[in-house]
Amino acid sequence: MGFPANVYLLAVAAAIVTSALSLPIWRKWCVRTGLMDDPGARKIHALPIPLAGGFAVITGIILPIVGASLLLWGLMNPAYNASLQKLLPGHLFDQGSVALLVHGIEVRKIELAGILGGAVGMLAIGWLDDKHELKPFTKFAGQFIIAAMVAATGARITLFVHNAGFSYVVTIFWIIAVINAFNFMDNMNGLCAGLGAIGVWYLAIIAAGEGQYLVALIAFLTFGALLGFLPYNFPRARAFLGDAGSHLIGYLLAVLAILPHFYNPRHQRQLAVLTPLLVMAVPLLDMVWVVLLRWRIGQPFYQGDNNHLSHRLVRAGLTQPMAVLVIWILAALIGALVYFL
Repeated sequence: MGFPANVYLLAVAAAIVTSALSLPIWRKWCVRTGLMDDPGARKIHALPIPLAGGFAVITGIILPIVGASLLLWGLMNPAYNASLQKLLPGHLFDQGSVALLVHGIEVRKIELAGILGGAVGMLAIGWLDDKHELKPFTKFAGQFIIAAMVAATGARITLFVHNAGFSYVVTIFWIIAVINAFNFMDNMNGLCAGLGAIGVWYLAIIAAGEGQYLVALIAFLTFGALLGFLPYNFPRARAFLGDAGSHLIGYLLAVLAILPHFYNPRHQRQLAVLTPLLVMAVPLLDMVWVVLLRWRIGQPFYQGDNNHLSHRLVRAGLTQPMAVLVIWILAALIGALVYFL
């Protein structure tokens, strides 16, 4: 049976509402704890801005998952099933959908636990960096450890090479690369969150189309959580993602890109494995460009500068919001091309 699309819509709506409602709470917490982005040399804001975005996004993912888990437990329990079915609009969850979800969670529970645990871990690394400005080696070491732990739970890249060592190394490298690509793109209001929403949208609809409903649900939750945060970040920022948020977004995109089986017996298209690279082409190519440029001029690759695509568009005469919109459109067009072709 096909998985009902209205459950995907519910996931998006729940994540939007939860993320948006939690953001003001997290903003107050950031102000109280001093987790603020102060004005500085390469920064354009005149007042300190709370680094609350990552916390709102993960709230928009975790709370709906907790709520859905409690709902599934009730639907599987004969004592509560009939009452819950009457309360759900249009019998939102039929028995077949509930059985699919329960089966999928049971089969992939270790992997799912590792993915969610890794999300919290990456958020924590980013938070520590926001709070204490971690040294680059310390930050990369933390990224490496969490990526290795996630790969150990089963979320790995195979690329037709059935070698465990190769799979682990490539997966760790991929996760770290995507995290830092999105971290690099967090240089203008809305840019990182918008690119994350565009990328995860395409991953969600691809996974849904392939019947990989658990992957699709996590992706739709991430999409909704980012949409709930964006109005606070673009065009005028009342909250920033911070390293906590950019680490979280990059991590989720990296993992969601390797969970779907783009190549399978039903669709034997070997080039389909390039889908994640193309969906996230803009942040990945931007990272490659600036790293090569920094290497050429003898600058550490992790040291920030104003040579990103967004900065170049502004120097070409666009306003910052226009530059962000142009990059969003470029990413959306590439994603659409990948999806339809």
